[in-house]
Amino acid sequence: MRRVVVEDSLRNVSDYLRSQGCEVSSLGNESDIDNCDAVVISGQDKNFSGMQDTLTNAVVVDARGRTPEDIYNYINSNLR
Repeated sequence: MRRVVVEDSLRNVSDYLRSQGCEVSSLGNESDIDNCDAVVISGQDKNFSGMQDTLTNAVVVDARGRTPEDIYNYINSNLR
C-alpha cells in the first residue's frame, strides 16, 4: 500500500487516491512526511527566492494541471 501525504486543499486527489487503495494523510502532519512514499502539493506556495528546502526523500508531485488519475499514475510510475 502506497503512503501518500496530500495538501489539504486537494481533497479530490485525496479521495481518488484512497479509492485506489492508498493510505492518505494530511500535509499538516509532519511525522507522516518522514514515512511516506509521495507528497502531493498544489503548487500555489512557491518559494520566490528560488530556493527550496528538502523535507523528504519521497516523490513530490505538483498537482497543477493534473487530474487525480494523472497524479496516481505518476506516483506509481516513479516508485519501485
